[in-house]
Amino acid sequence: MCYGQQRPFSRDSLTQSPPAGPPNPDNVVVVDTLRGRLAETEARLARARAREAELSRRLEEMKRFVSVMEILETYLKRRFREQQQHVARLFAPPPHK
Repeated sequence: MCYGQQRPFSRDSLTQSPPAGPPNPDNVVVVDTLRGRLAETEARLARARAREAELSRRLEEMKRFVSVMEILETYLKRRFREQQQHVARLFAPPPHK
């Protein structure tokens, strides 16, 4: 079978009326069913895109939070070392003269 001679499927092809003759009731039902399924699929896609946008926003928020925590961790480590050195100097024996 040669597919090159068939028209590609598009949404417009669903809305075009048949070329001639009265509509077949079975075809009308099939087209209506397909339209309903298409609407459901588009609605699911819209929900999935909204969910993806929300998850992306939350991910960026978490990345900022982690960045702030890393800055705090670095600061607290430095302050801890400074305090350790200060305590070590306080308890160190006095220098000999």
